[in-house]
Amino acid sequence: MGSVFPRIDDKIRAWISRQHIFFVSTAPLAEQGHINCSPKGGDSLRVVDDHTLIYLETAGSGVETIAHLRENGRIVIMMCAFDGPPKIYRFHGHGDVVLSSHSDFAEFAALFDNDLLGIRSVIRIKVDRVSDSCGFGVPLLDFCEERKASRKWSEQHGADAIRDYVAKKNLVSIDGLPGLTPEEAKTVSPVR
Repeated sequence: MGSVFPRIDDKIRAWISRQHIFFVSTAPLAEQGHINCSPKGGDSLRVVDDHTLIYLETAGSGVETIAHLRENGRIVIMMCAFDGPPKIYRFHGHGDVVLSSHSDFAEFAALFDNDLLGIRSVIRIKVDRVSDSCGFGVPLLDFCEERKASRKWSEQHGADAIRDYVAKKNLVSIDGLPGLTPEEAKTVSPVR
């Protein structure tokens, strides 16, 4: 039987810090719209306070999360333990898109050690529900290493090519919702 927690406490923070992957889900308001569920890895998630999570969002072929957040703000992050005791946590809330031109971007980016090559935005989630469940059905898996393909692609192409790619691929969602504007696409891969 799962529990609901009033906040992201120290025990939950410590558990989050041990996980290698999390999943982000958003959905448009339209009944026929496509639900988005996306895996995220690397050192890209931070707990800012008891009710706020942020993660670095890299440039990609789609812009569903940004489009959905701009339309309705709904988001959930799900994490599950693939090693150790079984556990699943879900963090429901409302998110917003923090581009490099936003006043909070530098503060959030400073929480991460990596440079910002390939970073499209920071996604900020104001968490209004924290819950867990048993995780008994989640398999045990061994973590080998982070994949290097995305970073390698970014390094080979460089910031200007990444911005051009985003300007072509990230203006609208698969359902036709607005994503980034051409001007916003120019803010991808900011220099620290």
